Amino acid sequence: MILPLQITSRNLELTEAIKADIREHAEKLDKYYDRIMSCRVTVEALPKRSLYNVHIDITVPGVELVVKLDPNTDLYLSIRDAFHDARRKLEDFARRQRGDVKHHEEMPHARISALFSDKGYGFLTTPDGREVYFHEHSVLNHKFKQLEIGIEVRFAEEMGEKGPQASSVTVI
Repeated sequence: MILPLQITSRNLELTEAIKADIREHAEKLDKYYDRIMSCRVTVEALPKRSLYNVHIDITVPGVELVVKLDPNTDLYLSIRDAFHDARRKLEDFARRQRGDVKHHEEMPHARISALFSDKGYGFLTTPDGREVYFHEHSVLNHKFKQLEIGIEVRFAEEMGEKGPQASSVTVI
């Protein structure tokens, strides 16, 4: 870090052990991204509810990354979780900065080949001829009762008890 780590507290006195834990976590952030300009950590006690908030502000070239999670009853867990989230944000920032972009595989296409409206399920046929079961609750953007054989859909597939099934079906 270019600037020294800043640790502040509200409504509680930080022990040396807590400060050391925060410093250790902050030092590890430099491994994930070595161009951190500053890191400010604020630890806050919510005395009426016995909860702790840990807020982290990290400045990197051109951006300020902010971490603020839900309060936790365990201070050390709050610190760990906040720094875990900070590491993830730094990794994402570094990935975007390098131009590494995640390419999500497009959901497969299929056509509705059979419908059993009275029983609440149907089957899809994929372009390669496989049949995939789907339930009326897996249809996302359409009413099941209005579906017709031949409609083209996208779907997410998983293995069910009796074979492949669509966990989500979206009418195109």
